[in-house]
Amino acid sequence: MPAPTRPRPRPLALLALAATLALAACSPGGAAESTDSASDEPAAAPVKTVRLGFFPNLTHAPALVGLQQGLFKSALKEAGVTVTPTAFNAGPDAVSALFGNSLDITYIGPNPTINAYAESQGEAVRVIAGAASGGAALVVRPGITEPAQLEGATLATPQLGNTQDVALRYWLGQQGLTTDTEGGGEVSILPQANAEGLTAFQTGQVDGAWVPEPWVSEYVRAGATVLVDETTLWPEGQFVTTNVLVRTQFLEQHPEVVEAFLAGHVAALQSIAEDPAAAAQAANASLQSLTGASLDPDILERAFAEVEFTADPLPATLQESADHAVAVGLLDEAKVTGAGGLPGTLYDLTLLNRVLGEAGLPEVAAP
Repeated sequence: MPAPTRPRPRPLALLALAATLALAACSPGGAAESTDSASDEPAAAPVKTVRLGFFPNLTHAPALVGLQQGLFKSALKEAGVTVTPTAFNAGPDAVSALFGNSLDITYIGPNPTINAYAESQGEAVRVIAGAASGGAALVVRPGITEPAQLEGATLATPQLGNTQDVALRYWLGQQGLTTDTEGGGEVSILPQANAEGLTAFQTGQVDGAWVPEPWVSEYVRAGATVLVDETTLWPEGQFVTTNVLVRTQFLEQHPEVVEAFLAGHVAALQSIAEDPAAAAQAANASLQSLTGASLDPDILERAFAEVEFTADPLPATLQESADHAVAVGLLDEAKVTGAGGLPGTLYDLTLLNRVLGEAGLPEVAAP
């Protein structure tokens, strides 16, 4: 890998409306463009804190480790900036916060990333780094051993239109099983918060779920079996699970702050690569501090081992995720085309590669 690695329902219509309202506050271009046009625009107000989004999942461990070990705090201190973290259940809610200007940077999955880019006509957001690959699966009740047995079943996902929701709908379609966004079809999909989905499984209300870690491991402890490990569906077992996404306007106005944040992000990836066990404990402590709940040691060990952490955003797999979202009717291909297509201007890895170079690490190839 070219960077540190570790082996191994909010409806979309509301998202579109939020994006439309946000366009007036967003302008195209990347960090380099803001330097060229600075003389033509009023100076941005100094930023005092980076409002950082993340999910309480181990696929967001770089965020958890960076917060717990003070890596973001240390990197941002030189810029005179603090960090304010906010936990989200899934990507669509984080995108709404970005569009509503209540969030600056967030760890997020590929499908909400694509939706944000498409709905804002390529204006509102940029991917500035990768964070994680893998760590997602379809777990089901005992006795379900093949896809055909899912007909008539009810399955959970974290949120309508999120990365695992799209993955499940696409995979079911490949098996010849129909779904719809209202919970109908041959397989009923009921998007809900991960903790609620687990409770629903334990009480017999759902037959399984497509979820990220540590929820896969939580379901397994509750008696579920893994029917599909998503790594088996991708070449070389790699697919983007978590990107780092920034508001374009924030990137243009505060590139030095974004670069400092990325220094903390890369430091977190290095910490994970150098001492995975200590990093897992730090992630767990962060979950306890930020959400009031931590993971059982056995869950933590199993879940952490299922995720590969990397600064590479794996853009080719994001394109395939977009194709899947179009195929299941959760992404309008015309909007992606209207935004300039993918990768278009979605990726801005200039600052990441500068940070990687300063750390003596290989750069990430631009798409």
